[in-house]
Amino acid sequence: MGLFDGTPLERPILCERCNLKMQECRCGTLDTPPGKQTLQLRLEKRKKGKLVTVIAGFQCSISQLQDTLSGLQSQCGAGGVIGESESSIELQGDHLARVPGLLRERGYRIAGHKT
Repeated sequence: MGLFDGTPLERPILCERCNLKMQECRCGTLDTPPGKQTLQLRLEKRKKGKLVTVIAGFQCSISQLQDTLSGLQSQCGAGGVIGESESSIELQGDHLARVPGLLRERGYRIAGHKT
């Protein structure tokens, strides 16, 4: 069922992530197991010298990404957001020492870090 269904203005509802019709969208089924995902970590300096830990390379649905973000926020005691590309997480502050261990506990592989 789309917007204005049955009228000349009918438009299908599109997925915000992949821009496909909801019936064709596979974003919700992209829950790649953490063991098959390799993530990259980096530290970025933002406005006024603020540090942000960026975790990039997620290949999963928004719900799995949100669960990971919530867990990292509570374990690190920091704020965070899902990145604009919806394949990354940004945590406020420098958490490069702690995040790799937390991600490995969840089953993720980390590029450039020993396991």
